Amino acid sequence: MFPRQVIINNNININNPNAAAGKNGKQKDKWVAFLLCFFMGTLGIHKFYEEKIGLGVLYMFTLGLFGIGWLVDIISIACKPNPYYV
Repeated sequence: MFPRQVIINNNININNPNAAAGKNGKQKDKWVAFLLCFFMGTLGIHKFYEEKIGLGVLYMFTLGLFGIGWLVDIISIACKPNPYYV
């Protein structure tokens, strides 16, 4: 009776040339973030570098989420490609 409708959604922003390649956000250097995290990670300096101000303040007051967040961030930054996008 009724014709079947087919909906296709590509989810690609044609206004942003980096969107198709998965390069949304600002480019950050992996090694700068790693060194900031390694030496000043308990103060959240690497979070401020990534422009995540709220998490940076949280890391400052909890000393890197009691050391656990700092350790997780060291491992996760080491596994990221260079450069990565935030």
